[in-house]
Amino acid sequence: MSTLTGRDKTALLVIDVQEGVAEGAYHRDEVIATIASAVDRARTAGIPVVWVQHSDEEMPIDSVEWQLVDELTPLAHEPRVRKEFRSSFEDTNLESVLSDLGVGNLIVCGMQTNNCIRHTTHAALERGYDVTLMSDAHTTTGYEWDGHEVSAKMLVDETNDNFGGYALPGRSATVTPAARAV
Repeated sequence: MSTLTGRDKTALLVIDVQEGVAEGAYHRDEVIATIASAVDRARTAGIPVVWVQHSDEEMPIDSVEWQLVDELTPLAHEPRVRKEFRSSFEDTNLESVLSDLGVGNLIVCGMQTNNCIRHTTHAALERGYDVTLMSDAHTTTGYEWDGHEVSAKMLVDETNDNFGGYALPGRSATVTPAARAV
């Protein structure tokens, strides 16, 4: 159903599962294990896995914090995208990577639900992709803002509820557990 002509393939997009992002994340170990299983299933099914890594002043490229978590290891041929903004599409080569692979459907998982997951999924829909968010394969950390506490669980639940009801003309937004997504 994607609006991207001639791009009927699917890719698994693994966003920001890095040491500096995963530290203190809600259900960290369970989510990373779910992502690892999804990566294995995607590889077995011949679905390309694309890895995204965020960098900023707290996580400079090649720093310990910037590295992917030890539980996940990209294969040498799997594309890696470096980004500096919340959207994995902004000022990166992601669109080119996906175009070269013939991808019009993205399955998304990773870290910082309320930031990079949210912005990337919405940017993908706006660019014409169909997007499936794995409901049990994304997480974030809670925070305090303007005197009130925002829980990580609430952010994950809200994103799953909100994204599942979102769509744009000719594109679909789906939320489903990882075991059914890949």
